Amino acid sequence: MKHWDGIEAFVEVVRQGSFSAAAEKLQVSASHISRLVSQLEKRLDSTLLFRTTRSIRLSEAGSLYYQQCSQLLDSIDSAEEMVTSLNQAPVGHLRISCATTFGERFIAPKVNDFLLTHPKIQLDLHLTNREVDLIDEGYDLAIRLGTLKSSSLLARRLCDRVEYVCASAHYIARFGMPHTLSELSKHNCLQGSK
Repeated sequence: MKHWDGIEAFVEVVRQGSFSAAAEKLQVSASHISRLVSQLEKRLDSTLLFRTTRSIRLSEAGSLYYQQCSQLLDSIDSAEEMVTSLNQAPVGHLRISCATTFGERFIAPKVNDFLLTHPKIQLDLHLTNREVDLIDEGYDLAIRLGTLKSSSLLARRLCDRVEYVCASAHYIARFGMPHTLSELSKHNCLQGSK
């Protein structure tokens, strides 16, 4: 990629104030740095640096080029740091609100394994059927059952929930078998509540 050739060397010479310091920083020889900068100047058909045996000074073109290239290299470094940080272990405080029964049955049993896998996470799991305000109450995540009520929230389906209607043979013999959901209102039912 000839467009990049010499740019890092040039920027480092300016930042370090000398060819030898730039060479040390980049772990190459000073003659290699000098050659890269000279080739860059030749390719651009412009003098970027005025050199003496004791100092270097940017030309007007060199100053403009340095400003742009320095920002470009900083942006590349920043982009690389962001991407590599994604591969690092998660760290921080995670607050989760979860529907009580679902949390007790499915989430709480997995907490220990999660914390062993991610030891730098501090986890707060709050079990409640109350609708929480993620922002005002400082939650990172809420796990709820049913339909999403607010369209301003982002949601992801975790699983489907199957509901059953069960009765003992003794109950059916005594009160009869309901055939539709509407008939359940006439029966003695135990059901979960919000």
